[in-house]
Amino acid sequence: MEDLNSTGRKPHKLMLTNRRTCTISGVNDVLSFDVNEILLETEQGMLMIKGNELHVSRLSLDKGEVDIDGRVDSFTYSESAGYGAKGESILARLFK
Repeated sequence: MEDLNSTGRKPHKLMLTNRRTCTISGVNDVLSFDVNEILLETEQGMLMIKGNELHVSRLSLDKGEVDIDGRVDSFTYSESAGYGAKGESILARLFK
């Protein structure tokens, strides 16, 4: 059975081990990824992961889980509320 918090959403959890392996739950969508950057839509907003040699090793959107390998340098959250309201793409608004 799914674990839901009081708002009815899946809980968001991020676990990083030795800056090399990362498990993230509460993921709604993977918007983009390459070897230096991964952009996720999570229950807590947009999450940008930056690093080197990043690789999505497991993706299960049904469960809302993502596993990432590579050297992680930073995690940056931004609010997802209001994206697209002005007709701009998520990436255009994120990189202003």
